[in-house]
Amino acid sequence: MRTRNDHSGDADFTAYVAARWARLARTAYMLTGDFHEAEDLVQTTLGKVYPRWRRMRADEVDGYVYQALVNNNRARYRKRRVVHLLTPFLPDTPHPTEDPCTAEQRDALMAALAALPVRQRAVIVLRYLDELSVEETAHALGCSTGTVKSQASRAMAKLRSHPALAARSLTPLGEIS
Repeated sequence: MRTRNDHSGDADFTAYVAARWARLARTAYMLTGDFHEAEDLVQTTLGKVYPRWRRMRADEVDGYVYQALVNNNRARYRKRRVVHLLTPFLPDTPHPTEDPCTAEQRDALMAALAALPVRQRAVIVLRYLDELSVEETAHALGCSTGTVKSQASRAMAKLRSHPALAARSLTPLGEIS
């Protein structure tokens, strides 16, 4: 267990951020639909996680960070006064090993995800794009595994019938059914 006076905690946090930044930013992008808002969301989340860092058990860190990321995204929607339109494209070139989609597929997926309610979008992003288990997704969202399954089922049905995906003959999220 980490202690308050343990200066290696700062090094551990820095190493964690360096190792997880790209994945957290990608998850945040899929939740927000905007690259800049995604980076802000990750920074806000990590800023809130840092004061608690030394008290967390190593095996609970990822779950805690994902839960904080999703909760901060929800708060972003609740507090927002001005409506921002989700952009259907990534402004930066994705890392080739992390994003096998074409630009057209990514645009279609982002348009379809933007049409989902916040909770369903979070379930799809965590469960299928970040490949968390049903239990890990439920923990991150603070709900039951049954809720994750039902929200995923409803979201996938909406994605399958979304015009942006249907017009391009794409299966939502690749081969996932």
